[in-house]
Amino acid sequence: MSTRGLGNRLATWFAALAAIALLLPLAGCLPTPRPASSTTPSATASNGPILVVASVNQWGTLAQEIGGDDVKVTTILNSTNVDAHDFEPKTSDIAEIQKAQVVVTNGAGYDSWASKSIAKGTVSVSAASTVGAIPGDNPHLWFSKDARKAMATELADTFSKILPSKKKSFDKRLKTWQSEESDLEDAMAAFAKKHRNTTYAATEAVAYYLMSDMKLKDVTPQGYLQSVTSGGEAAPADLQEFQELLESDKAKLLVDNPQESSDSAALLKKTAMANKVPVIEITEQMPSDQHTLTGWISSLVETMTKQVAAAQTDEKDSSNDTSDGTATDANTQDASPSPSSASQSASDPSSSTSPSSAQ
Repeated sequence: MSTRGLGNRLATWFAALAAIALLLPLAGCLPTPRPASSTTPSATASNGPILVVASVNQWGTLAQEIGGDDVKVTTILNSTNVDAHDFEPKTSDIAEIQKAQVVVTNGAGYDSWASKSIAKGTVSVSAASTVGAIPGDNPHLWFSKDARKAMATELADTFSKILPSKKKSFDKRLKTWQSEESDLEDAMAAFAKKHRNTTYAATEAVAYYLMSDMKLKDVTPQGYLQSVTSGGEAAPADLQEFQELLESDKAKLLVDNPQESSDSAALLKKTAMANKVPVIEITEQMPSDQHTLTGWISSLVETMTKQVAAAQTDEKDSSNDTSDGTATDANTQDASPSPSSASQSASDPSSSTSPSSAQ
């Protein structure tokens, strides 16, 4: 290499070093690169309202009650015309879930289509998680007083972490809700005190937790129950056993879920009505004429209280007419079949099967 060439190269190196030296003082003015965010919405939301998406309206209405104006709740499944078990969300539904700050689900396998769509970093509030329910358990948790209370508290805590400045508001709404829930539980306790172990059967175990909280006794034939729980059709023998149960007045109520309609359920409803057994229809999703979870369940408790009281009055009148020997043809026609009392039915092992499990 010539001396001239070496001199040119050294000059180039010195120029480069000089440029670097000039840039070094400016490096402290450049923004420091940040790692990928791992924060949850609780660390980023400060002004509200909190964006909440609920899989089903039972929990969506509760989230709205606790959150008030400080939350914006979108509910995916709002209709009693759709079965949540078989629901197929649209692309827009998935998009709503993934942009939410809080996603409220039922869990226990009931709405897995929502649970599996939750984006990383989104706060998840699951009813199943609050009470330790798992897939395979009865998933209709909104009918359980324990699940409702646990969810209300969890929602208030979650919202308070996202909007700390509104914690007093969330706590106040929670206390208001707890007062309403307490009134509901008082009504259930009053029913249980007067009608404890009144028997019932169900075409599908939708209201198992509610009936348990009210201390009713499930006498649904186990063979039938196992068939419908597994999604199959009841065997003819099991269906016949169920009909005989209704015909012999061993079940004082028949609970039917119109969202799970079937030929078997229709036949059992017809049998119940023919034998003057009250039929209580209880859907899974909250009907459109109801606006709060506690209000809806309170209306169900009120309906059952009236139905059971009326049925027992009819039984008493029928028994008096028969013992006095004064029943007219019209009275005989209108009266219920000569039944044993609810307490007798509950205490006689031969008159009932064991209550269905929460499975």
